[in-house]
Order: sequence, then structure tokens, then C-alpha cells
Amino acid sequence: MAEDGVVVSTQGKWKHPMLVFFKNIRLVLKMDSLGKEILLIAVPAAMALAADPIASLIDTAFIGRLGPVEIAAVGVSIAIFNQVSKVAIFPLVSITTSFVAEEETIERMNLEEIKVQNNTEKSNVNKEDTKESTKDDVKLENLENGSAAKDEKDKDLASEDGFEASPCKHTTVKDIISNPPNLKKQKRNIPSASTALVFGSILGVLETMLLVLLAKPLLSIMGVKSGSPMLLPAHKYLTLRALGAPAVLLSLAMQGVFRGFKDTKTPLYPTVAGDLTNIILDPILIFACKMGVSGAAIAHVLSQYLIALILLVKLIQQVDLLPPSVKALQFGRFLENGFLLLFKVIAATVCVTLAASLATRLGATPMAAFQICLQVWLTSSLLADGLAVAGQAIIASAFAEKNYEKATAAAARVLQMSFVMGLGLALLVGLGLHFGSGVFTKDISVKHIITIGVPFVAGTQPINSIAFVFDGVNFGASDFAYSAYSMILVAIGSIGSLLVLYKSGGFVGLWVTLSIFMGLRAIAGIWRMGTGTGPWSFLRK
Repeated sequence: MAEDGVVVSTQGKWKHPMLVFFKNIRLVLKMDSLGKEILLIAVPAAMALAADPIASLIDTAFIGRLGPVEIAAVGVSIAIFNQVSKVAIFPLVSITTSFVAEEETIERMNLEEIKVQNNTEKSNVNKEDTKESTKDDVKLENLENGSAAKDEKDKDLASEDGFEASPCKHTTVKDIISNPPNLKKQKRNIPSASTALVFGSILGVLETMLLVLLAKPLLSIMGVKSGSPMLLPAHKYLTLRALGAPAVLLSLAMQGVFRGFKDTKTPLYPTVAGDLTNIILDPILIFACKMGVSGAAIAHVLSQYLIALILLVKLIQQVDLLPPSVKALQFGRFLENGFLLLFKVIAATVCVTLAASLATRLGATPMAAFQICLQVWLTSSLLADGLAVAGQAIIASAFAEKNYEKATAAAARVLQMSFVMGLGLALLVGLGLHFGSGVFTKDISVKHIITIGVPFVAGTQPINSIAFVFDGVNFGASDFAYSAYSMILVAIGSIGSLLVLYKSGGFVGLWVTLSIFMGLRAIAGIWRMGTGTGPWSFLRK
């Protein structure tokens, strides 16, 4: 039987865990309670997630007017910045969302329990009052007379001492129960939120120092050697962009906190405001001020600090960020799971970064085409992260409540929705990139190579969507270990394929490998739930 799209009992219907992916598939687009909850979280999250890549796309479009050398140089710098940033950002945000969702759910359950106890105690007090009402009526006259006499005596004593009698009365348990404190106006006490901001600040400063001090060696590793025409613009862009790393990590850590609250609307507005600022500043600094790639980097950095400032103000209004003690912070828990996801993100991004590095060795023109295709590929695919965020938050809360039925229903629904969205993205990206490549470049050679990459960029969208959403499903179930180890195996197979196919296929070989990479990621997610292992073992019972 189903109620509002959430299965109440699955006994006898879904005996094999693999069938869970088709559970209630007819409801995939239905706006029941579960569908509405997912979309209320996913849509603002997707818009916020897509805002920064869209701003990067606009950066690419503006920089593309400077020439193929500049756009290729910026492409290499962005690849390095993203690689280093994701090593810190991905574990931090993912852990923060899950932990905050768990803590917020437990806090809410405790408050509800206190409310029930207060109502019970209030009811018992009322019953006792009813039983004693008769006795009180009999004694009322004597009590009033005695009270009046006592009051007169108190007034006389107070006058002798030079004071007036106080009209205040003692607060009783009954008074507290009848008028409980307004808990809604109190700020949330979420230790994981404070911990996330501490880690975000430290990691942001370390990232800035790393990128500024090691810019040239990192560019050399990516194929931009000394004497290359790409070296100077790439170095300028990377070192300036590095100054915004603390703001990037802080803002994303705070977004992770809001996602844990299932609130993705609040982070949306600061993100849009910051990215609009970036878009406005781009043509001013790049062309009007004649700063070139440096202007694009400065515009991006200023926008990130604006986002971080607005988010911090919003978060302070809701959460008490000063914990009662250092022991209340979740350093150990963050580090334990953070290192697992650190290995995952390194394994995941090394494939994309290595592909970008090999594309650089093909020359400025192929690299420019690869960069444009990659930005479109990642931007469109990241829309699925909105569903991943929704799935993670809902599943984490459901596991905290031990509501496995809702966890299963939410996982199945977000995966089904991701596949449908992937099909739509495939059509949109295919047509848009084929006919709209002129938005990014006027170079005929670059546009020709882009058309070669269109089938891969568009065709992999359904697979990409499923792979990204599986990350959210695994994180919601706190299955960090499997997510890390499976990604390492996927990366090993993908890197081997990349080295072989690059030599034989060049530009096409790179995109075949990236397609294999995303396919293996999706298979790893399907295997975990489909076999009913780890946190999903209840599916086999």
C-alpha cells in the first residue's frame, strides 16, 4: 500500500534488492508529498550549484574573445584550481550535509519528545486540579482571610524596614508547564556547523598558499612548460584566482549546513547575487580596464567573497556558531570520514585533470575545444547534484529516524528522476552545443573539433546524472567507506583506459575514456544498493 508516494509496507513485493530501482516508477513525475519534498530541496540546490559553472561559462565566453591561447591558458588554470579545491570542498560539504541533517533531526526529535512530556505533565496537573477543586472551595474562605492577614502583616514589616511589599509571586512548576519557553525563537545548536566553518577557514588559507607558491610547477605538470605562450596568462589567472579560495571553501561549507537543514533556498540568493556581480564585472575589468585574464580572475574572487559574507550573516541568524567548549566540536568525526572522501575526490578528479593535461599536449586549438566541451559537460551534469543534495538530506534524516521505508522510497525516486532529467539534458546539450558553439569561440578550427565532442558530451548525460545522484544516496546513508574504495577502483581502470586511448584516439580517445569513467561510477552505485549490502542490508530482509 502507498500513501503520498511513500510505500508503507514492502513485504512480499520487493524481495530482490535490485528491483528497488523500479519501485513506484509510475510515480516518478508525480507531485506527491515525497516528490514535492525532493523538488523543494533539489530545484534551489541545482540552481545554486549551476550558478557558479554558468558564471565560469560566461567567463569562458568573454575570455574566448581574447583568443585561443588565452582561453586554453585559463582552461588549464581552472582545471588546477578545481582539482585542488575539490580535494578540500567535496569531503567538507558532503560530510557537513550528512552530519548536520542527523544532528538537526535528533534535536528536532528531542524537542518533540519534550513537548509531548510537557503536554502529558500539563494534563496530569489539570486532572489533579479537578480532584482538589472541591477541597479548595471549602478552604477558600479561610485561605483568603489568612492571606489577607498575612499581607497586612508583610506590609507593616516592610514599612518598618523602609521598603514596599513586592507584588511578585514565586514561579511554580505548574506555571512553567502552562507557559513553556518559546523554543522556536532559539538558535539551533549544531556542533557540526561550527566544525565545518573551522575546517573551511583553515583549508581555504592552505589552498591559497599552495596555489600561489606552486603555481608554475603545477602548470608545468599540466603541460604548460617554460616558453609556452600559455604560461604567462595561465600564471596570472591561477595566482589571482587562488586568493578567493578561503571564500569558496567557507561559502560551500555554509551551504552544506543549510542543505543539512533541507534549506536550499537561503544559499541560492547569495550565490546568484555573487555570480551576477561576477558577470557584470567581467566585461568591465577584462575589456574596459584592459586587464585581460587578470580581470576575469579578480571579478571571480570579488564575487566569491560577497557570497561568503551574505551566507555568514544568514547563518548567524539561525545557528549558534560558538560551541560551549572545544570538545563539543566534531573534529574526530570529520577527520575520520573526511580522509575517506579525500581519497574518493582525488581519485575522481585525477581522471578529469589528467584528461585536461593530455588535451594540453595536443595543442592550443584542441585544448580550447576540450575546455569548452568540458565546461558544458560538467555544468549540465552538475544539475543532477540538486537531486543528489535532496536525496542526501532526506535519506540522512530518514536513517536518523530509523525510517528505512522513507529512505528506500527517497533513494529510488531521486535515481528515477535523475535518469529522466539526464534524457532531457542529452537532447538540450546536443542541440545547444552543436548549433551554439559560436557563443564560446569564433575560431573555425576550434568549432570543428567541438562538433566531434558533441556526441560524447550529450550522450553521457543520463549516465552522469545517475552517477552523481548515487553519491548523494551513499552519503545520505553515511556509506563513506564504500564510496571512497569503489571510486579508487573506478579511477584505476579509467586511468589505464585513458593512457591507452589517448595514444590511439587523441581528442576522441579522451572523451571515450571520460564516458567509461562515468559509466563505471554509475555501476558502482547500482551494485551497492542492488545487492543489498552495507547500510542497505535491510533490503534483503
